[in-house]
Amino acid sequence: MRKINILLSLFIFSVSLFAQEVKPVKNIIVMIPDGTSIGVYSAARWFKYYNGMGKNLHIDPYLTGTVTTFSSNAPIGDSAPTGSTYATGVLQQSGNVAIHPEVSDNDLFPVDGTRTWQPAATILEALKIEKRKAVGLVVTCEFPHATPADFSAHHYKRSNYDALAPQMAYQDMDVMFGGGNGILTDDIRQHFKRNGTTLICNDRDALLNYNEEGKVWALFGDKALPYDIDRNPDKVPSLAEMTGKAIQLLSKEEEGFFLMVEGSQVDWAAHANDAAAIIHEFLAFDEAVGKAMDFARTNGNTAVLVLADHGNSGFTIGTKNCPGYDKLSADQLFGTVSKIKLSANGIESILVNTKPGDIKAVFKEYTDIDITDEELQTLLSSKNYQEGDYTKVGTSNNMIHNIVNIINSRTCFGFTTGGHTGEEVLLASYHPQGDILKGHVMNTEVNSYLQKVAGLDTSLQELSDRIFVKHDHVFAGMNYSIDKQNPDFPVLRVKKGKNRLELKAFSSVAQLNGKPFNLGSVIVYIDKNDTFYLPSALAEKL
Repeated sequence: MRKINILLSLFIFSVSLFAQEVKPVKNIIVMIPDGTSIGVYSAARWFKYYNGMGKNLHIDPYLTGTVTTFSSNAPIGDSAPTGSTYATGVLQQSGNVAIHPEVSDNDLFPVDGTRTWQPAATILEALKIEKRKAVGLVVTCEFPHATPADFSAHHYKRSNYDALAPQMAYQDMDVMFGGGNGILTDDIRQHFKRNGTTLICNDRDALLNYNEEGKVWALFGDKALPYDIDRNPDKVPSLAEMTGKAIQLLSKEEEGFFLMVEGSQVDWAAHANDAAAIIHEFLAFDEAVGKAMDFARTNGNTAVLVLADHGNSGFTIGTKNCPGYDKLSADQLFGTVSKIKLSANGIESILVNTKPGDIKAVFKEYTDIDITDEELQTLLSSKNYQEGDYTKVGTSNNMIHNIVNIINSRTCFGFTTGGHTGEEVLLASYHPQGDILKGHVMNTEVNSYLQKVAGLDTSLQELSDRIFVKHDHVFAGMNYSIDKQNPDFPVLRVKKGKNRLELKAFSSVAQLNGKPFNLGSVIVYIDKNDTFYLPSALAEKL
């Protein structure tokens, strides 16, 4: 109890410090290098210097502080609750996506049990609905993965793509660039045709040459994009290219725009303990930061926040497994990693199709490492060659894990885990009038800043209470029923006199007496309490 009281006191104290005036701006860009610990910044900076790429990162001039990021009931969070708190200001439990959590015995701060399962409106939704701004997401993961979903969908379970993907499509975002062609459904495709969204699939040139008016989605691969170190630049755009194109398109909107950019796979590479992939992923993200900051400085009416959602892997330059590491030269520390041409994932994709007798030569080609006979046998004995769960790549006996172990035995990079870590993350901030977010802040304060810099007159909680109301409150005294013929997409039907209203879960299009109309926000259905959450104004339709 004493620890909780201390945490609460620190929380209240930090909130009291956060009373700065912030001048609202027209455009807001939030950039998240997922799972990026401070060691990644150091390694990436030294890697650049060693390889003659300069000594600075694009983010360097804008570093302003640190962020304590966590779940509602645990100091170490995953991307779903941590990103959701940035997006909504509501602390959430592991796996939650922009939704009020359950009360637990371990809550770090008070949780309002009367709101459990209520969707929490996001900054993206608020700017689209309240400010009529253009909105967009740019990521390198599949589009309904945790962080992009945090800003544009609602559910208690981050892995439920059946619930998250349609919400994101029905948000009618102006821009969505990332991965996930294999996740598109016929219903999503039909919705794009109805609302005029251009869909670009696996066509880099079509995206980069796109200059039309209207909404556009550009997706690459069945799920995620490849790691940047593995990327074919002629086929797949870089994160910086996608960011630049998104800014170009969104900045045409007279009311301004909101854009969230995620370097999604720094986190995945950290889970795998793949140092080369970590460094290349972060440098690709940093190039995107450069694009955003260049625009912001030139535009004069754009604020930018850059911050990770949590740490990952305890990545360090130096490890106890490398005796005398603190006396090694830059060449000894960064020479090996600089010669690696592919991620462990990319190497694995080649080795599984390589004859055993050729594996040593192929491994040498892509890593400049001569493996031993014993290491060859380890590769050949890898369980199923691969691991399906990206969070377990660094800890199970899959080929990627064994490739990483071989490479790491030749370097002096250290890892404490294959999972997330609880340290504070670095914060960078830009504001045209200098009203930056700085010092040490809590994750909830990040959202408070976003609401201030957006100039919102209606708080996110007030918006939640307007667009995410329980159906039995909205339609109290009316005749309604829930059709669960399709349990994944139940339909709420409401009758009053001659009027008939039909509302499908995870859509933003309803039907009144058989005629479709747009609600302006998504309908969220939660099976745990058998409840639809929807706009209170719907009662007026009847």
